Amino acid sequence: MENQTIVGQQTKVNTQIFDTPEEGARYVAAKIAAFINKRNSEGLPTVLGLATGNTPIPLYMELVRLHKEEGLSFKKVISFNLDEYYPISPDDVNSYHYFMFKHLFSHIDIDRANVHIPVGTLAEHMINEYCEGYERMIREAGGIDIQILGIGRAGHIGFNEPGSQLNDITRLVTLNPLTISDAAGDFGGAEFVPRKALTMGVRTIMEARKVFLLGWGEKKTEILAKAIEGQVGIEVPASFLQKHKDTEFILDKGAASKLACCKY
Repeated sequence: MENQTIVGQQTKVNTQIFDTPEEGARYVAAKIAAFINKRNSEGLPTVLGLATGNTPIPLYMELVRLHKEEGLSFKKVISFNLDEYYPISPDDVNSYHYFMFKHLFSHIDIDRANVHIPVGTLAEHMINEYCEGYERMIREAGGIDIQILGIGRAGHIGFNEPGSQLNDITRLVTLNPLTISDAAGDFGGAEFVPRKALTMGVRTIMEARKVFLLGWGEKKTEILAKAIEGQVGIEVPASFLQKHKDTEFILDKGAASKLACCKY
């Protein structure tokens, strides 16, 4: 089925709905590939902001397919990941470093020197300086061209939990109890989930030139409705994207089922 673009008084941001996550992922992957190919032809880099978790896996699978079957080259791509648990080792199977290489980086021709993932093993006294450096690297790369996001049930983007401010930059944060609960299955129990994380800030995300927020399944329906159609504020950090100049929410039918403009 062709995607449905939702436009209406109750929808405050461009929202597109697909039958399945795979269809939505193919749509976003095609947009990313077209941008990369254009920049490659001009001899210019592409800067991607990347997310982790189950939500972007179909997207990464499609990008890998485009690389292997259609010759999409990532040699000029520079990537910055949104976040990482703290403390955690990069070789921990629950680390986002491990995730990114498992699902994307090990399968494409990206230069490892161009891969940036927050470091979860820093001494705490080094974190502020490190976060300032992460922001500086993004600026020196020319800023993020395309940012990929998921959304947590607490409304977080990256690990910008409720209470995060519009002017927040990369920093160490304390995780919301709901976020910890949702991660408990991966870690073998809530008691084993790190209580903190390093994350790009809301401001860092908002400075990206293009944002795609992906949402699949009925578990995210209520928070997506608040993010897309609710009031903008710190209670639902994803709602700040209503103020972004070029954001698309990419949903499947399950995730979109409680939007006021398109209830099924």
